[in-house]
Order: sequence, then C-alpha cells, then structure tokens
Amino acid sequence: MTAYSISNSSSSGFVLTGFPGLEVYYPWISIPFSFIYALVFLGNCMVLHVVRTEPSLHQPMFYFLAMLAVTDLCMGLSTVPTVLGVLWGFVKEISLDGCIAQSYFIHGLSFMESSVLLAMALDRYIAICNPLRYSSILTNDKILRIGVAILCRSSMLIPPVIIRLKFLNYCRPHFLSHSFCLHQDLIRMACSDIRFNSIYALALVISNLLLDAVLILLSYMMILHTVLAIASREERIKSLQTCVSHISAVSVFYIPIIGLTMVHRFGKHLSPLVHVLMGNVYILFPPLMNPIIYSIKTQQIRVRVQRFFYAKGS
Repeated sequence: MTAYSISNSSSSGFVLTGFPGLEVYYPWISIPFSFIYALVFLGNCMVLHVVRTEPSLHQPMFYFLAMLAVTDLCMGLSTVPTVLGVLWGFVKEISLDGCIAQSYFIHGLSFMESSVLLAMALDRYIAICNPLRYSSILTNDKILRIGVAILCRSSMLIPPVIIRLKFLNYCRPHFLSHSFCLHQDLIRMACSDIRFNSIYALALVISNLLLDAVLILLSYMMILHTVLAIASREERIKSLQTCVSHISAVSVFYIPIIGLTMVHRFGKHLSPLVHVLMGNVYILFPPLMNPIIYSIKTQQIRVRVQRFFYAKGS
C-alpha cells in the first residue's frame, strides 16, 4: 500500500491507507477486526431481539436503547466493507462518490448517536425528577416523534457540507489517513476554497455534539440535585444505579471523539499509525461496548440474554 503514488490513483479515486508499515501483518490484523465486527453485529442484534420479544422491556428507556443499537449497527456496516477489504487485499481505492457517501453516513450516524444519548438523558431525567408523570410524558407517540426528530436532525443538516465535497478540486496526494472516509480527510486534500466546509463543519459540531454534551451534563446536574434531596441512602443509590449504563454509553461515545479530534488538530507530529488507530477506536468502540454495557448493567436484558443462551444450550 505504501508503494502507491499519485499516478496510481485516478483523479476521482482515493487510496485507503490501512495500517501504515504493517502491511505484511494484514492477515493477522484482520482476525481481531473480523471478531470485533462480528461482536458488534451479534451484540446489537441481540439487544434489538430482546427488546422486541420481551414485553417487560416495552418502555421508553428500552425504545431509546433500540434506537442506539440500530445506529451502532449502521455505523459498523458503513465501514466494514472498506476496512476488511483493505486488510484482505480486496480494496485499495475508493471512488470520490463512494467516499462522499461513506463520509455522509459516518458523520450522520455520529450525530444520530449523540442525539439518541441526549434523548436517553431526558428519559433518565424524567424518570428520576418527575417519576409520577413519567408514563404520561414519554408516551409511545412522543417517543416516535423524538425518533423522527433525531433522524431528521442527523440526516438533513449534513448534506450541504457533504455535497460541497463533490465540487472541490483535489490536487494533493489522494491518500486517506484511514481505511474509511472522513470529511476532515477529504478537505485536507483539496486545493479549492474550503472555508465553507470548515466553518459549516465546526457549526455542526457545536450545534450537535457539543450542545448535546452540555445538555446531557445539565440533565445529570439536575438529576444529582434531585437524588441528593432523597432522605434514604438506599433510595439515592438505587436512583443513581439506573443512570450507570447511560453514563457509561456517553463516556464510550465522547471520549474517542475527543481523542480523535485532538489527534487531528494537534497530532501532526504523531505517527500515521496513531491516527489510524484512533479512527478505528472512534468507529468501533461505541458499537462494541454499548451492548456489553447494557447487558451487564441492565438486569432485564441480562436475564433475558442468559435465558436465550440457556435455551439454545439445552
């Protein structure tokens, strides 16, 4: 892969970097990656199956969890073909149109996951701070509206900056720093005026990821204020325990994003391999960890999963 030059890549195609310097180990690297992707697929499908088939889980919190699982599944599927294709030697380049489409899905799904986590924070806030009105506030109709709003917010705000990529002039070496396409990678190779892309992308991050993070933080500040007012220590602990899974999901989503952003902004001196590893952590870590977190921390799901495997074993 490192032997590729600009002349090997057409003007409309981009070379997928893979793991620089480790090309000889690709067959071995593909084994853990294939295993991780299998876990992502099976884990999130299991969550969806349990939520769908267990009547006791037909509650707002688990509907939002199902939305999170769908988002994680789509995130994995949007990157599986190119990453494994590079590792198995089937894919070395990606077309401009394919790169733009993949970039749209990756960034759109990131915004969608952030929105779902915000909706889950709202669910926890209402459940703890206003428990008597929980069922009347979060009705099935309102949950459906929230889901549609999340989908619209995540899919309709991105096209202006993504479509603009189609009309940029890419005169710099067509080497992506990952095995998949990110917006920041594409504009780095452009010789056209990218001010619109830079400003609009920053506005999207602020109005989506940053705003969601601030609102989630505010919701937990109000939750903590309510919990501390509870007289019983046992009740305080019980209330906080219902938030552990969500707090863990928020952490595994935002920490890789912050890490990847820091590497792209301030890690120019770092090895390209560090950029690749951080990019894969950003893509893989949340979809892998969310089913594990909710299977361990949520009793209803844990019991249902155990029952499923015991039934299969017998």
